[in-house]
Amino acid sequence: MKRTIDFHLDKWITSPQRKVLLLRGARQVGKTWSVRNLAAKFKYFVEVNFEADRSVHQFFRGDLDPAEICANLAAFYKTPFKDGETLLFFDEIQACLPAISSLRFFQEKRPGLHLVAAGSLLEFALNELPSFGVGRIQFLFLYPMSFKEFLLANDETELLEMLRQANPETPLHEVFHEKLKRYLKKFLFTGGLPEVVDAFIHTNDLYQAQIILDRLITGFEDDFAKYKNRIPAYRLREVFQAVAAQSGSKFSFSKSSEKMSVEQVKVALELLEMAGLIYMVKHSSANGLPLGAGVNPKMFKVIMFDHGIFQRVLGLKLSEHILAEDFEVINKGFLAEQFAGTELIKYSNPQSKTQLYYWHREKQGSTAEVDYVIQKSENLIPVEVKSGTQGKMQSLWQFLKEKELHQGLRISLENFTHYQGVDVFPLYAIENIVS
Repeated sequence: MKRTIDFHLDKWITSPQRKVLLLRGARQVGKTWSVRNLAAKFKYFVEVNFEADRSVHQFFRGDLDPAEICANLAAFYKTPFKDGETLLFFDEIQACLPAISSLRFFQEKRPGLHLVAAGSLLEFALNELPSFGVGRIQFLFLYPMSFKEFLLANDETELLEMLRQANPETPLHEVFHEKLKRYLKKFLFTGGLPEVVDAFIHTNDLYQAQIILDRLITGFEDDFAKYKNRIPAYRLREVFQAVAAQSGSKFSFSKSSEKMSVEQVKVALELLEMAGLIYMVKHSSANGLPLGAGVNPKMFKVIMFDHGIFQRVLGLKLSEHILAEDFEVINKGFLAEQFAGTELIKYSNPQSKTQLYYWHREKQGSTAEVDYVIQKSENLIPVEVKSGTQGKMQSLWQFLKEKELHQGLRISLENFTHYQGVDVFPLYAIENIVS
């Protein structure tokens, strides 16, 4: 399956400013698959899995000299290490902290070697080594598959190109709009984890996709015990489920657990965010750029990293919606808002973490909320997400008036169109907004 990250990995290979590359992202988002795909462009490939190959840990004791490490690994894997011809991959690197520390020395003493590292719980290890290689390591963040990638996986290249050319001034033909909505519905059920998408592509069985999602959720929850000892795994599971239940609303500590303190819930959220399983949506006053300057730390929302995982944790029943012609399913549990948030992140610059923001105002007799506020070029743009084709835009109009802005965005199931001062983009066309 073609991934957007492949383009960035290809650029990394030939870049004259190339550094050791660290792929970051949650479990099961496709880090290992992407590197193995990249390996096809090299004559030699060495994959070191620090969880599976425990014996190689001994090569990272002592002075961490790249020459000695390469010599030992070349003998161990019976593969030559040649600059420009060999791709070295350190997988599950969080299982060997000295290997993470060695990355800076590879950059300094063996810059000609192509070295990529990745790990499923990498953020926890990096938290223990905050200065392991600042300025010497290049980062790429990988997320679950986007809707664009889902279309590519379904071999819909021409449909995707047609979608990219559409805009509020030149909407899609209704035939193609309906076709994209059907693909969107399937994607809402599968989510973007590559294993689930791949299974669906080969079987066309959404029920099988749901089974895989349930298994992956169990795996994520089993990992909770590996995070830290500050909070029991079952408490992390409790907060994880609370995130799904409160999606679309300001996060409430009291609704998360009856037996956990506010501080414990905060720690649980921090750990889940470090694992890449949730994204924080911070409240901003949105009085100007940067949006982070107007953050209110007491107000925030939380969304899950994948809408497929989200709908399974929430308990949405596939059987009730698979044959329905309408999109009733996305009205449940704020799925549209959840989906839109993750799509905005997926289309962002993969070289840095993206922060989402929203705006909320509470005045007596006047409550208003805008789902997302984004920056495009030097412009601040409010984004309202609707689950259907109807719905008023009072909060959006209020925001535009209050901030003296002239452009807003509405994401819905409508075709591309525009109202006075508001451009409308279909839910499946979020790439068109940020590109």
